[in-house]
Amino acid sequence: MKIKRFFKKIGLAVMAGLMIAGVQSCSDSDSDGGAVGNGTVSGIVTDEQENPIDGVKVSLHATGASVTTNSAGEYSLPNVPMTSGIIVYEKEGYETAAVTVTSKRFTDDKANVNVSLVYANAVISGTVYDGNSDGQPLAGVTVKVSDFQKTETDAQGHFELRNLILQDYTVTFLKDGYPDVTKNVAADAFVDGVYSLEVTMGSVQLLRGLTKFNLMEAPKWYYNEYRGGRNAEAYPHWDWACNYMCTLEFVGEWEEQNEGTTLRIRNSAEDQRNNPVDMEMFDSFVYGSKLITADNCLMTLESRTHSADAENPAYFGIQVIDLAESDPKAKLIGGVRTLADENYHQIEADLSEYIGKEVIIAVGTFRQQAGDYWKQFVIRRIAFTPQSIGTLWGWLPGTEIPGLEGWKLTMEMVRSTMPNQTSSFTGISPISGNRDNYFDAYRAWRDVHHVACDWSFMPLTKDPEVFPGEGYLIKTRGGDDVNTKVPESYFYSKFSIAPGHNKFTLNTRTFSSTNATFFKITAITNDGTVTHLDPVENTAQFAEAAADGCWKFTHESGDAGNPAGYCKFVYDLSQFDGQDVTIAIAIFKGEANGDENKLLFYSVKID
Repeated sequence: MKIKRFFKKIGLAVMAGLMIAGVQSCSDSDSDGGAVGNGTVSGIVTDEQENPIDGVKVSLHATGASVTTNSAGEYSLPNVPMTSGIIVYEKEGYETAAVTVTSKRFTDDKANVNVSLVYANAVISGTVYDGNSDGQPLAGVTVKVSDFQKTETDAQGHFELRNLILQDYTVTFLKDGYPDVTKNVAADAFVDGVYSLEVTMGSVQLLRGLTKFNLMEAPKWYYNEYRGGRNAEAYPHWDWACNYMCTLEFVGEWEEQNEGTTLRIRNSAEDQRNNPVDMEMFDSFVYGSKLITADNCLMTLESRTHSADAENPAYFGIQVIDLAESDPKAKLIGGVRTLADENYHQIEADLSEYIGKEVIIAVGTFRQQAGDYWKQFVIRRIAFTPQSIGTLWGWLPGTEIPGLEGWKLTMEMVRSTMPNQTSSFTGISPISGNRDNYFDAYRAWRDVHHVACDWSFMPLTKDPEVFPGEGYLIKTRGGDDVNTKVPESYFYSKFSIAPGHNKFTLNTRTFSSTNATFFKITAITNDGTVTHLDPVENTAQFAEAAADGCWKFTHESGDAGNPAGYCKFVYDLSQFDGQDVTIAIAIFKGEANGDENKLLFYSVKID
């Protein structure tokens, strides 16, 4: 049934509900010496139009003894306690009703109770998982919206609560040995009369709303730097077009601002102002899974605040969870911290105790006051290094890689970058954006494995073009400053190379038939060995090897509506089988042509 049909019934549903509530409220006192013993309750069950309903199961709640209405809607239920008996009326397609019959209803040993049932076929369904057993389906869970509207999960953890009217519900999940769980379902959340949900029971929340089972699926923080914000303190390292921190996983209230990604106390809705003070569980936070090594064991935030001062600072912290522990808990690194002004600060956390472990890291704010409490904590950068960064907005410190001088890619970054678990990436944005309206577009990258979301971008001297219809592109400056050794910008990511996973393909194009684009695909092993790769195949209109391992090409065909028009460059990575290798895709100013040159990403694939 469509949702609009339910709303036609709402008035009748409410009326019937009031009537039944009235019946249930007539639990008259027996202190006047009313009838005792058992009697028979008879009556007629009708629908909202007063038509008799046959096949209604009429049962005594205490014993489960039941009868069924006949074609005239009539029933007669014996052995009902005359002191107080609850009678339940059930039929598929109708909301279950319950009536309490007390001694004053009986004359001699007989009582008459007529009931009207409300047509209802809304369904709440879903699956319950066991947080104590790595998320396996959990059978035998009682799922209920009332004492008379309940069911149990089957062997697959599945349940259905049927014959519901369209209204708000509180769904309760109960099982011995597990803490109870409740979920609120709003009437307008039903889709064509159905609401589906998934619930995990058993495991405690380690972060707000997240159990051990949830955190096992945490997104990876592959790289050692995440940065955001539109203000260009150090262009192009910080620029609106390089603001990818908002592609991370945030929980609670947060907002993308010029200053960076802002964690906010949950306070927008009036009912949120009833939230209690909590200095142990983050109110809003960002989190990810990170492998800690000797190369990245010092975490640095570059942050500021809003709505805070020395007397009323923002309270925040950094928590680490080691899921490998038998009883994992969120450990606060450095205690609860405060920040009280709008100047940027470098905030460090020593993670050396976790070297060799992949752990969950969360950065969040605490609600320090009840009521209308409003604080914002701005994160401009999250960085991981073996030593202090020092200067705000600076590149990550470390050891320069021989052969990649000037790239700002250190040995520490290469060694501690985690292998990417995705193999196919796109440069096409599902949603378009621009300098003033990019947030939704950036967030949409998460669902399609956009290259700018899943790789790390290094804009050494030039920002990119983020939302062209043909795909994401990196480019050179204009002018004649030729350099085929240090790129204008590049992407990098690490991959585990193996047979069947050692062919690298870039689908791309340029935007000039006369000024060639110079680019380079570079492989860097964990020991710092650098190999500039030559393609084994290409389909460009023009392509040839150039200086210092670059290739130059022109190819003006290809767009989202013509994917076959792009050219492809194919590389054989089999020499790296069995190794984790960092792949960099870089663009260079290879000729003094006075113009920008562009390298476009339609797709990147390793297979």
